[in-house]
Parts: sequence; structure tokens; C-alpha cells
Amino acid sequence: MTNTDSDESAVRRAVLLDYMPHGRADDDRPQYQKPPLAYAVGKEDFELFEIVFEEDADAAIGDTVVVEPREEREEIDRIRTVEYEDLSGGAQSELEYVIEEVVTEHEERFVDFYNDAQPITLRLHQLNLLPGIGKKLRNNVLDERKRGRFESFEDLEERIAGLHDPKGVLAERILEEIRDEDLKYRAFVGRDGDGE
Repeated sequence: MTNTDSDESAVRRAVLLDYMPHGRADDDRPQYQKPPLAYAVGKEDFELFEIVFEEDADAAIGDTVVVEPREEREEIDRIRTVEYEDLSGGAQSELEYVIEEVVTEHEERFVDFYNDAQPITLRLHQLNLLPGIGKKLRNNVLDERKRGRFESFEDLEERIAGLHDPKGVLAERILEEIRDEDLKYRAFVGRDGDGE
């Protein structure tokens, strides 16, 4: 069976941040009753998941798994969304690296944030949500994108004086949105599902 573009866009994937083949350490049940467990972050919306695997699952940190649709999941018993505080220490440590990898892997999507960002209010622009981007740098980005779309992170760095790490700035904002559930404005992290 071949996937069309529309079929492919309906598939949601997540990257495993931590995998515990013998379940949670704080689970008091006997070993044989504890299923393999993982924490993961969504590649499309950076939603956090706790995934319970089937007994004989073959998974590892860094693996990509399908979280939706259910019919395409392999070796997964249950999935539920969680908050940053629910992640294991290992998953929290791995999160920053995985976000950077996702941003690098989908460079065009994230460069387009700089190309397409819009005002939120009369005084606040989506670009101002990024760490280190104040009024002057925001205006430089807006002026420069009128001359032509940005093609890559390298193009952004070359054309915008003072914007030294456009990829890192995005990754830092994504991490902030994941960690702080009380942020008023979100540009990257979706919180629209509540798992199963």
C-alpha cells in the first residue's frame, strides 16, 4: 500500500526520549507484571507522551514510533500525554538534543517560521517570542524577508546581522514552551489531545 501526501500528513510520530524495558523503578508490582515503558516527544507538535509497550517490544532511545493513527502503531499497548514534570530524568536530559535534531531534520518547516511569522497583538510579534529577539532584530528580519524568503538557517545568519544561531533560538523556545505550561503564547507546542 502506498501512502499519499494526505495520508502521510495524518500520521503523527514521536521520538523515544527514554526507554525502560522493565517498567518504572517506582512501580512496586513484581517485575513480571511491569510492562516496558517509554517517554517520547512528538515530531510534529512536540507533545509529550508516556508509551506502554507490549511485553516483547523491541525499542530504544532515539527510535521513532507512530502514535497516530492507532492502526499503524507497532508493539504499543497504550499511549497517554504527559507534562514535562512527568518525564523521567533521562527523558528530560535527552529532550533538548531530540528537539535540535527535529529542527535540523525539518529545516524548511522551521525556517518558514521566520518567513511567515505574524503580529500577535499591536505591540507583540511572533518573532518576539524567540529568545534574544527584540524590536531591532525583529525589524531586521521583517525588512530582510521583504527582499526574499529565507532559504535556510545559514541564509538567515548571513542576511540578518546579530542573529547568530537561528536554529538554536527556535530549539530554546520550543523547550521553553514544553517546560512552562502557563506560557500565554505558543508558536510550536500543541496541547490539543489528552491521550488515551
